[in-house]
Amino acid sequence: MTKLDVLTALREKDDYVSGQELCERFQVSRTAVWKRIRQLQAEGYEIEAVPNRGYRISGCPDVIAAEEVGSRLKTKWMGRPVRYFEVIDSTNRYAKKAAEDGAPEGLLVIGDEQTAGRGRSGRHWTTPPGTAIAMTILLRPEIAADRIAMTTLVMGLAVTQAVRELYDIPAGIKWPNDVVIDGKKICGILTEMTTDMVSVSYIVVGVGINANMDAFPEELQSTAASLKMVLGHEVNRAELIAAVMQHFEYYYEQFLAAGDLSAVMERYNELLLNRGRKVRVLEPGHEYTGMAEGIDSMGELLVRREDGTLARVYAGEVSVRGVYGYV
Repeated sequence: MTKLDVLTALREKDDYVSGQELCERFQVSRTAVWKRIRQLQAEGYEIEAVPNRGYRISGCPDVIAAEEVGSRLKTKWMGRPVRYFEVIDSTNRYAKKAAEDGAPEGLLVIGDEQTAGRGRSGRHWTTPPGTAIAMTILLRPEIAADRIAMTTLVMGLAVTQAVRELYDIPAGIKWPNDVVIDGKKICGILTEMTTDMVSVSYIVVGVGINANMDAFPEELQSTAASLKMVLGHEVNRAELIAAVMQHFEYYYEQFLAAGDLSAVMERYNELLLNRGRKVRVLEPGHEYTGMAEGIDSMGELLVRREDGTLARVYAGEVSVRGVYGYV
């Protein structure tokens, strides 16, 4: 009987779980159950123990350890298993190494502190301990390499949906995958793939969410925010991770079944902050202005140029900026 077993059992019911029920479920003694409960309490979990009723979680620490996240998951396979590190250089780097070693699809790698993460265009990104979410999911899709970039949009949709559902705030998407609240970015996503001569071997989708930061460096203050700064209170990071995994599994399976974004395109466009706004498209050696109309089934942003022609903008190394601000 592990800590994950106990936490999962306690979270499956809103009411008390009797000691006898735990004994029978895990085939252990009452002493073994009590020792595990005491261990969790020592780690910061508030677990009520009431005679003749049993145990119930009434509070928990803001930790993102494997047991805490795993006990909250409601997925079939996404985020299973979880590997957690107090300090890691890069969750993407670890996930790629694990993939090469045969790790299963659905592996979720989480780091409480990330020292050498990467953002778009190779930018260096660190994650301070105890405040943010740095995680990577390993996938092994049977799809063509030119469809992989769509996975990034699917993750952006999943994070946005999870944030809106948990906190009732109007999070939206800045194409292709930045999650934005009140004009400021709270989440970035980086997808990397490895291919052989004919197919995709695996992909890793890295997600960085600004959860409980209090401030940002001066150069980021106009474009970045955290959920804590928006809400005025801290959020439970494990709860958010579990919600993101649940939504990602749902949308990702729809994406795989369709082979493109046609099944999720309508919801994505509903949350797309660029839609109906004037944008500046920055292509290497070429820039133009137009009105964003949403994405198509391939994840390309449809932009109506000022001359009336329709451009399809592929993410790649192209940047899209709002004419009057970040979005």
